[in-house]
Amino acid sequence: MSVLSRNWGWVVLRGIVSILFGALTLLLPGITLAALVLLFGAYSFADGVFLIVWAISNHRNLPRWPALVIGGVLGIALGIMTLLRPDLTATALLATIAVWSVAIGILTLVAAFRLRHEITGEWRLVLAGLLAVTLGVVLLAAPGVGALAMLGWIGTFAIAVGVLQVAFGFQLRSWGRQIDHAKLAARPV
Repeated sequence: MSVLSRNWGWVVLRGIVSILFGALTLLLPGITLAALVLLFGAYSFADGVFLIVWAISNHRNLPRWPALVIGGVLGIALGIMTLLRPDLTATALLATIAVWSVAIGILTLVAAFRLRHEITGEWRLVLAGLLAVTLGVVLLAAPGVGALAMLGWIGTFAIAVGVLQVAFGFQLRSWGRQIDHAKLAARPV
């Protein structure tokens, strides 16, 4: 718990990046598919880098840190692939986003399940995970709708998950302060 609370800023930063991605997607509905591909590639790459840096910087205190690194590597790989191949079709982009969204959602749900006895408010992680899985399933179920029509779903998802991540990050900060106060109070005088 202290590892998570000490690194609350990374969680907040991931949330802010997600909110920015979602806001740009919603505010610029006339964006071309190529620009969406590049924007998603940059987002996926940045999210992967943040996840890897956080996992490696805390590897001594996180017994399952390799799973976080793998998630980060997948995000970076997806970002690079997307940036190198901006000519992907809307259907291929949607399938890629859908698979990524389901994978991230499942990893988030696993994290929430493992942390349920350590924290309160894990519902934020559960909700973020369920939103990610739901977005992925919707995108897989209706790939023919078109990428531009799905911008609203993608942007709304990114903002909702970003808000949940920011709220969870600040909750982690609050828990960290409580842990620090408890440690100070337990010290012999």
